[in-house]
Amino acid sequence: MNMEMNMGRDLALLAPEIAVLLTAVGALVLEMVRLPRVGLVFTVVGLLVATGLSTLLIGVDTTLFMGTFRVDTLSTWAKLVLLPATALSVILAYAEVRDTDREGTVYALLAFTALGALALAGAGDVMFLVLGVLLSSLGSFALVAYPGDDRSTEAAMKYFVFGSVTAGVMVFGLTYWYGATGSTLLAELGRVREVPLAAVAGLVAVLVGLGYKAAITPFHFWAPDAYDGGPVSVAAFLSVVPKAGAIFALAQVVRDLPRSTGWPFAVAALAAVSMTYGNLAALAQTNVIRLLAYSSIAQSGYFLLGVVAVGRGELALSSLVVFAAAYVAMNLGAFAVVALVGRDLGAFTGLGRSAPWVGAAMTVFLLSLVGVPPLGGFVGKLLLFGAAIEAGYIWLAVVAILNSVLSLGVYLRVMVPMYRPPSAVPAGSRPVAFVWAVSLVLTFAVGLAAQALVGRLA
Repeated sequence: MNMEMNMGRDLALLAPEIAVLLTAVGALVLEMVRLPRVGLVFTVVGLLVATGLSTLLIGVDTTLFMGTFRVDTLSTWAKLVLLPATALSVILAYAEVRDTDREGTVYALLAFTALGALALAGAGDVMFLVLGVLLSSLGSFALVAYPGDDRSTEAAMKYFVFGSVTAGVMVFGLTYWYGATGSTLLAELGRVREVPLAAVAGLVAVLVGLGYKAAITPFHFWAPDAYDGGPVSVAAFLSVVPKAGAIFALAQVVRDLPRSTGWPFAVAALAAVSMTYGNLAALAQTNVIRLLAYSSIAQSGYFLLGVVAVGRGELALSSLVVFAAAYVAMNLGAFAVVALVGRDLGAFTGLGRSAPWVGAAMTVFLLSLVGVPPLGGFVGKLLLFGAAIEAGYIWLAVVAILNSVLSLGVYLRVMVPMYRPPSAVPAGSRPVAFVWAVSLVLTFAVGLAAQALVGRLA
């Protein structure tokens, strides 16, 4: 009886993930019976229902299925951020894939991939790390290859090969942790301090596997080609949902991993390298998708400031959640504008004059990525800087601030041409306009709400 009660409790707490799974399966069935538009509505509604179910878990801090899955602040807010982001990605995808073959498959794959990201965010066991990486990767490979042309096929193949190797490295390395602790639970990782070599081997494996999903340098090589090879909506989705899921998973891991393994310095070094390389590489891009891809690599470095502080300060988890919410809004919005205008930097010439609202929205998104107040990116970065300083990594905060200044040069390469004499007026698209408009509101809302909350706490 107790086992049945525990199973019922666990399934009830897993209701959002179950809703996402049923949504993905339902969208796939609707595609099989050739009802892709019904599948579109079904997917968006299902993701919003799952978001609503997630709100019921705010304040819950427990584990499911004998400690293998966590329902806590981090995993709950991951759902509240990533599920609406997936819904917006589905709407953005509709503008690109409507009336194409297997249209409904895209909606199903987006939901399945989001489910993998949720598995990562709530991982309490190394097997959930593996499951989350594999589930989110398989869907991502297919999404990148969806157009079926040479460029998308090449990008998907590179993505597949790189993902397969890094996932294999992660699985192999995690066996060292199991050998050292006798358990696959993350909560038992404290025992690895007794076997230093096994601890380091497992740490390297996790950084490789999750670093690949989050496009952290030097595991980022797939990202520019994959973003540019697939549909813009897929690039937007990959830049936020699997990335944030992997970052949250890394935070779940290091909560239990002894600091004696050296993980704080390793993560800090990856943060500094990723921020710097991403911004420098973005400066040389003339393709806006590739520019945003390298920008995304740099933003992964900022995320790691919060990870470094896990277990050392109160700002760590809150900074990750706030920055994730801001990042989702501003990055999805920027990609939505690219979907409307075009991939080439020259297509943005005069956008601010020919389409003032679109140009203003793009300016807001890019300034938020820099970290200009009162936008969401500013508050998120401010909290991340504070978390790093609180953890004793002042040098890392300084590197991050310098990179924020450098990133202004990156985004000015898009903003300045927008206010030159126009060359053409972009064609309208209601789904795309809806996504950038919602993202614009959220970019302001996250910034203002977070500032108000910080003010009250102070």
